[in-house]
Amino acid sequence: MLNITKNLDHKTLTVALEGRLDTTTAPQLEAELKSDIADVTLLIMDFEKLDYISSAGLRVLLSAQKIMNKQGAMKIIHVSDAINEIFEVTGFSDILNIE
Repeated sequence: MLNITKNLDHKTLTVALEGRLDTTTAPQLEAELKSDIADVTLLIMDFEKLDYISSAGLRVLLSAQKIMNKQGAMKIIHVSDAINEIFEVTGFSDILNIE
């Protein structure tokens, strides 16, 4: 299960994820992002309560990063050690802006 909390402040969208970002929930996040990031110049992904991310979740992040590269920036905050390790192993730590 994945809970998505969004907060739009001017052109900054903060998306907080809680639970698991996997094959089942990745399409939900992708749909939410597509509908909301058209006019956004900064996308902040808050992973404080994210327990797990699968390759399907990584694909959604990569897709969002590509869009945000054209319109502004994306950063990921509050990443747990477990998820950070997944980013390191997959090379995503070199692609994504993780704070």
